[in-house]
Amino acid sequence: MNLIGHLYVCLILWSAVLNKCTEKAVILYSDYCSQCFRLYTESAYKNDMLISTVPEIQRTNLSNVVLLLKSLGVQDLLQFHFMDPPPQDNILNSMFQLWILGALDNTGSLTSLGRQMIEFPLDPPLSKMLLVSVDMECSAEVLIIVSMLSVPTIFYRPKGREEESDQAREKFQVPESDHLTYLHVYQQWRLNNYSSRWCNEHYIHVKSMRKVREVRQQLKDIMDQQKLPVISCGTEWDVVRKCICSAYFQQAARLKGIGEYVNCRNGMPCHLHPTSALFGMGFTPEYIVYHELVMTTKEYMQCVTAVDGEWLAELGPMFFSIKESNTTRLEKKLATKQRISQMEAELTAASEEIKAQKEEEIMMKSASLKKQAISTPGRSCPGTPRHVPKRIGL
Repeated sequence: MNLIGHLYVCLILWSAVLNKCTEKAVILYSDYCSQCFRLYTESAYKNDMLISTVPEIQRTNLSNVVLLLKSLGVQDLLQFHFMDPPPQDNILNSMFQLWILGALDNTGSLTSLGRQMIEFPLDPPLSKMLLVSVDMECSAEVLIIVSMLSVPTIFYRPKGREEESDQAREKFQVPESDHLTYLHVYQQWRLNNYSSRWCNEHYIHVKSMRKVREVRQQLKDIMDQQKLPVISCGTEWDVVRKCICSAYFQQAARLKGIGEYVNCRNGMPCHLHPTSALFGMGFTPEYIVYHELVMTTKEYMQCVTAVDGEWLAELGPMFFSIKESNTTRLEKKLATKQRISQMEAELTAASEEIKAQKEEEIMMKSASLKKQAISTPGRSCPGTPRHVPKRIGL
């Protein structure tokens, strides 16, 4: 489940619905003529369950949908005729998220960065990370990280050999980042000639790694079509961490206690997952960004990267700022008022432009619907004769 209003991703288990339960019971009885035992109470069946499944468009992240509709020229998304209209709050929150990433401008129109993001079949943050990496000259490393995030987990823990698999995972862990840990795994697999035996020895899913290789090649082909260079930064992985921060600064958290963080925007408590490279390392960074939030017994952050506080202020100025002794509160208020007035002026100009376009379309339609008279040869005024001449002869 994507909780877009708070701009974080949360996985929650939902109960079944009445239609599905009844349908499965009918199928079992008609095929096997047997009894169907329901693993839930009668009160839960009558009171708690929904009648039918909620349409997916009403319960998922709409950022990709909004980005696609904007690229097709749809201006007013709230008046767009969806088959199953999602809540307006979801649409507005998705537009807000795209504005944060720079895909939309202050008037809600698509930017040049947004047009480039459409070409990639990825979530908007991953698309922006890939595009920013070209400017930071670390696109080769970020391409691998994005490909690794596009597949399920690559590590597995077989029963009875948990300690061995954990020790094998620790060999690849980079203390500053789980994203860099994925990068390290892929680079080591490539050095070993993409060996299946190597994956089995290190408790890594070889099918997932092959899928990563396929996704990477597909994304590289798209970058070649868009004439985006694939550049490696070598061992300067701090640039990669800053590139990750540019896409996930809205999901930043700061240290509160031992292994406990709080979201920088809403103060929600978050915890490092036990499988994270930052868990149990002795040193916990003050600021981190995370890929997603998983809710089980606690709110666990998955795929975490340590960042600097200055990066958050540089890449996310709409949320974060650095306290400066030279500026006063009055100066900050004046700067904020200037930004708001500038945004209002841009919005007014955009609304007037849209209004003018609509009026022009109405005039063009009215001009095309004018009556066209059919002219008949031999008549002074255009038009067909009312009476057909009498037939001569047989």
